[in-house]
Amino acid sequence: MFKIFHKDLRTKARTGVLKTAHGAIQTPVFMPVGTQATVKTISNQELLEVGAQIILSNTYHLHLRPGEALIEEAGGLHKFMNWPKPILTDSGGFQIFSLATLVKIKQEGVEFRSHIDGSRHFLTPEDVIRIQTAFGSDLMMPLDECVKYPSERKYVEASLVITHEWAGRSKKAWMDFNQGRPENQKNALFGIVQGGMDARLRKRAAQELCAIDFPGYSIGGLSVGEPNELMYEMLAVTTPELPENKPCYLMGVGLPVDLFEAVSQGVDMFDCVVPTRNGRNATVFTPGGKLLMRGASYIRDFRPIDEKCHCYTCRTYTRAYLRHLFNSEEYLAGRLASLHNLAFFIQLLDSMRVAINENRFTEFRKEFERSFKNNNPE
Repeated sequence: MFKIFHKDLRTKARTGVLKTAHGAIQTPVFMPVGTQATVKTISNQELLEVGAQIILSNTYHLHLRPGEALIEEAGGLHKFMNWPKPILTDSGGFQIFSLATLVKIKQEGVEFRSHIDGSRHFLTPEDVIRIQTAFGSDLMMPLDECVKYPSERKYVEASLVITHEWAGRSKKAWMDFNQGRPENQKNALFGIVQGGMDARLRKRAAQELCAIDFPGYSIGGLSVGEPNELMYEMLAVTTPELPENKPCYLMGVGLPVDLFEAVSQGVDMFDCVVPTRNGRNATVFTPGGKLLMRGASYIRDFRPIDEKCHCYTCRTYTRAYLRHLFNSEEYLAGRLASLHNLAFFIQLLDSMRVAINENRFTEFRKEFERSFKNNNPE
């Protein structure tokens, strides 16, 4: 399923390929977030044009609306949304604990009220695997609890006990759906390492998940409000505990400097709403830093966002035009900015892969960070 192509000589960065039923994924890779079976404001054709290899959707949201029965009736999530490439679905655990109300954690599963209509729901780890199987997901995640930051160690430790039990039950349910035979497995289940901001609990969680033996491993519970230094510290104690020959996915982390740090520690997969959320809010990314497109300095700036970018936005429109759209509250503004940002992030990971294969990842990182932090494109 996962093969490493090349390892960087000075860091843990590596390139590889992750094979799925809907195509191979070159890693490291950035995955656009299509929470409700769509990447906000962006068409599938546009995603393909900017080089998206895989997208992420959300089990919680799709379970509530339109429901897994309808998606299965449509032929699965790929056919429902007409996306030809791989799809990763997360478990929805983070959304349950952050969006739903009256959440009650039990050993059997989690009870909650929908944030949409207040309806009551109860999901077990087995339910979450069943739902994602109905979706036809290529990569799926088990039910877990992402603890808040900060949290007391006693709470994090108690949470880990339940999360570990749920992980084991999820693996069994996944195997049962595949009749326990590897040749029947059309998807892969990743374990999720939690543990808050406690190094010992992170290590323990990783070791316990490895004992269950998942096809891949995710690192959850980071980028939840903690300082960057602490996030990097938790990464540094977690990644060495995970199998080198299996894909490693850092969930929900997506600022450029964070991507470089995580890749240097051996992470292969990323997702984040940063490109589209920032785009809708008039912020675009360039190698020289971020641009705030509502600014008066762009009134007569007839250059593209980035002269070296080949996305549709940069090939077609100017900064002056984008500023006009944003200040006129036109819907097109957010679409064009989001499209560029997705192209920027996908291309950034593409460039990292090239740099790793050419044994110049460290130099590439230094060059990028020097330009991104210190230059002022305005």
